[in-house]
Amino acid sequence: MIDMIGRIAASTDLPVSADLDDGYDDAGETTRLAISAGIVGANVEDRLKPLAESVAVVEAIIKAGEAEGVPFVLNARTDAFVRAGGRPVEESIADAIERGRAFLDAGATSVFIPGILNADVTRQLVEGIGERKISVIGLPGALSAAEYEALGVARISYGPMIQRVGLTAVQDVAASLYADGVIPESTRALN
Repeated sequence: MIDMIGRIAASTDLPVSADLDDGYDDAGETTRLAISAGIVGANVEDRLKPLAESVAVVEAIIKAGEAEGVPFVLNARTDAFVRAGGRPVEESIADAIERGRAFLDAGATSVFIPGILNADVTRQLVEGIGERKISVIGLPGALSAAEYEALGVARISYGPMIQRVGLTAVQDVAASLYADGVIPESTRALN
């Protein structure tokens, strides 16, 4: 993974951020390696591990950035919604706020809260964590970018959604070709 993100960083003058998963068992060393490959920011997820353990990961990442002399930008992800199971939404909100505040206190720049968040939930999260401190994911059924912006969200990630759209189109064409050997008439031309 480090080799691949290094190739990406070497191909541009723009700052590059990487997905560091959960830190790969040694968040500080993973971050140090990422920085040496040219990365200046990352996402890291908590997987709803115990809060103290998750905060320690954030602290290790921030300390690694400081040791390397890089103002590392960390978008610390909490899975308070995507791993909520059947718990009430109020518990997920409270958990996300507690984790988000702890991550910010540990040095994270922002808090990533994936899930389909309606306006009321988003408003509560922004009020609890801070304006322009949370990032969300754009999914089918989520709010629009303008709605999230008006609520105080800092960032919207579209993650793998563009890839899914592209691969779904390939899958549909392949099914048509296997069925009757014809490209569907509904296929749009590229402009």
